[in-house]
Amino acid sequence: MFKEGNIKTHFLMLIVAIIWGFSWAIGRILSLEISPMTGAWFRYLLTMIIFFIWFLTLRIKNKKIRWFPDNKDTYRSIIMIGFTGVLCYQLFFMYGMYYTAAGDASLIITFNPIFTVLLAVPMLGQPISKKMFIGLFCGLIGVGIVTGWSPNTQIDFGERIFGDLLILCASFSWATTTNMTKKLMQGRYGINDYTPLEIVVWYSLIGTIMITPFVAYDILVNGLIIPTWEGLSAIFYLGALSTVLAYYWFTIGVEKLGATAASSYIFLVPIFGVLGGWWLLNENLGYTIIIGFVMILIGVRIVQIESARLETS
Repeated sequence: MFKEGNIKTHFLMLIVAIIWGFSWAIGRILSLEISPMTGAWFRYLLTMIIFFIWFLTLRIKNKKIRWFPDNKDTYRSIIMIGFTGVLCYQLFFMYGMYYTAAGDASLIITFNPIFTVLLAVPMLGQPISKKMFIGLFCGLIGVGIVTGWSPNTQIDFGERIFGDLLILCASFSWATTTNMTKKLMQGRYGINDYTPLEIVVWYSLIGTIMITPFVAYDILVNGLIIPTWEGLSAIFYLGALSTVLAYYWFTIGVEKLGATAASSYIFLVPIFGVLGGWWLLNENLGYTIIIGFVMILIGVRIVQIESARLETS
């Protein structure tokens, strides 16, 4: 696995996992300081500024980069992806982080690959089997353990249950986004030449526009709340580091190590999510977190292995 010349890339993937892991605690810090949707809007505003500077840099270097989609069908797809991948995901993520513990949320989001595979059945025409439902059941047991027996009893039980449900909805939203992105890249009648960077920037812009009315309403009702330096630092972390830099490094990992090897580092994210909640928010650690995480991972592996078997059979 660790071939000569790839050690730096593996280290880069570890840094990505740490950045994404600590994003859960930092997201909760931001959601407790200002309105969750306002925090999401500030995050994506910064993200879009960085992304378009990146686009401009690539254009100066004569790279083939399109500022915007080139046909109406792509626009429709990008609007749908922006709705699920930014508006819905940020709505569920930021409000979920307002109500639940960062460590719990980082474990529950690991359920995402199960949703991704199951949603690929109606969206991409992939086959399904009984073993996938066994994996789904194992994953749901893990989510139930994390939610019902969380050691973070300092948070009201009702609020924590509601927050965990929102995080599960965020996982579903992101799984929908993943499948729609795959469909857009493949095209209905052939292979499109859209790059992952172009698609991410396009739907991030659309999603930012969609979030804006929610922020305008919040300001109209509650007034404009200026973030503190801690809040601004959280916005910078979530926008510049977690969204842009970590995404860029992750694409490097996919290119140099392959999608499977790079994606395996995603399973380290909950570990750093739990540690981030413990370190930054004084959240509690407990054996139920480990049991729940293991059950979710078992469910994910069953679904992934069975999905790969059906695709090759």
